[in-house]
Amino acid sequence: MTLPHTYADGNCPLARTLEVVGERWTLMIVRDAFYGVRRFGDFATQLGIPRAVLTSRLKSLVREGVLSRESDGAGGVEYRLTDKGVALWPAVHALMNWGEAFYSPNGVKRLLRHDLDGGLLDPEGRCRDCGAAVPVPEIRSEPGPGYRPPGGVADPVSDAINTPRRLLQPITQAPARG
Repeated sequence: MTLPHTYADGNCPLARTLEVVGERWTLMIVRDAFYGVRRFGDFATQLGIPRAVLTSRLKSLVREGVLSRESDGAGGVEYRLTDKGVALWPAVHALMNWGEAFYSPNGVKRLLRHDLDGGLLDPEGRCRDCGAAVPVPEIRSEPGPGYRPPGGVADPVSDAINTPRRLLQPITQAPARG
């Protein structure tokens, strides 16, 4: 449910932002899009989200221009972050850092590195080795010391996300045949 439009300052940018990304699951969808998830079924599998909720959130993110909905060339559809969506990275990164600091007692679950030199990123997104402010396409994500593989049978999307890879690099797998 989005925030009502009855807040005192109708021009509040935080309230407007929360109307776009504040619903349950929305930021998780955006996070997974940064990790390279593009297909509806892959979002559903990775997140364990009800399909009707996923449909609603994807439609909203497309309507707001955070994601684009495009043909994958094989009769399917892919969702990709737009420039507006990629601009959410600092907020997503900040929330991830906050979660790591307060809810990850076994250590950082995901390391972010500058793919060009391997330097770790600081909380502001700068490479600790070269000092550069690292653009999203040059960020490599990899499991950190606090990462614990999920129990049960791993799926190809989870395996791809938990393999060192650049953000925004699409996760590709053969479409399911039925």
